[in-house]
Amino acid sequence: MTDEKMSVVASVRVRELSLLADIGINPDEVGRRQPLVISVELLLATSNPETIGDTVDYRRVAAAAEGLAKVHIPLIETFAYRLGSELIGWDKVIEARVDIDKPFALTRGTAGVRVVVRRGD
Repeated sequence: MTDEKMSVVASVRVRELSLLADIGINPDEVGRRQPLVISVELLLATSNPETIGDTVDYRRVAAAAEGLAKVHIPLIETFAYRLGSELIGWDKVIEARVDIDKPFALTRGTAGVRVVVRRGD
């Protein structure tokens, strides 16, 4: 190992966070909480992460998603974008990948979206 400065890109993930959200555009969905399954991956620019201050606490990611689930958001795409936009504003986060599945949107299968928000885009 040389003494040259290294840059580190770390990843913090929250996977398969199940929560009930006020989501939907169809008349039978509005005002009814529905299950969502949320996965988030944050890419962080950091150097030698040794303390929680050098990274992102995954409990904070979960809390941000839970907070959004309390207000009506018509589309899961909008939910993913809003969550990604909040997360990208956090210190050290350079990219936020947000996957949301809506298990009961289809009779068979699972509907879902992915939104990627990058710093500087």
